[in-house]
Amino acid sequence: MPAPVSIIIPALNGESDLPACLESLLPGLASGLIREVLLVDAGSGDRTCEIAEAAGCRILQAERGRAKQLIAGAGAARGNWLLFLHADTALSPEWAERAGAHIETSPGKAATFELAFRSDAREAKWLAARANRRTRWFALPYGDQGLLISRQLYDAVGGFADIPLMEDVALARAIGRRRLSLLSATARTSAAKYERDGWRRRAYRNAFLVMRYLLGASPEKLARSYD
Repeated sequence: MPAPVSIIIPALNGESDLPACLESLLPGLASGLIREVLLVDAGSGDRTCEIAEAAGCRILQAERGRAKQLIAGAGAARGNWLLFLHADTALSPEWAERAGAHIETSPGKAATFELAFRSDAREAKWLAARANRRTRWFALPYGDQGLLISRQLYDAVGGFADIPLMEDVALARAIGRRRLSLLSATARTSAAKYERDGWRRRAYRNAFLVMRYLLGASPEKLARSYD
């Protein structure tokens, strides 16, 4: 049986973070879990594609926009399971064991990872705990937490919507609380935007945008106020 998981990484000028992301996938390669790694590039002007190619990734080109990249990656993937992962996120070593167990025991469910930030700031721990509670209680993970989902379930719920923002929230809502598990492995992501804007300020702004989306605001309108 071929390895089941296609890793899909949307990227744009990600040369500084991508090596750690790819290195974190090694346990999945060693265990035979990963079938392929697809890097979906949106016109990077740095060494993103060079790094990915040297690591053995399949390189795809897509229009700029995370949803468009994710959709393109899913369309080209050959695995029975898809793992969507941001280029600035690295998984903890036990991720492959947890993901493999999930695939065996819960094939009808999607899964995500516990969030952590590459920062020692007290606010980083506060925000990560808040995000993980949101995932447990409402099944609304951040895109930074990664998403493991079978091809069958992905297609059944319609996949990612081609919208400029909130594509991760839209898909999580389509999956539903009963079909999303939180795995006991960590997705550690960049803290750059929070350090730039202020932890609480950006966290509350993001939460406000999600609330507006859930109340019916259009992703196009919300995208104009997001950076």
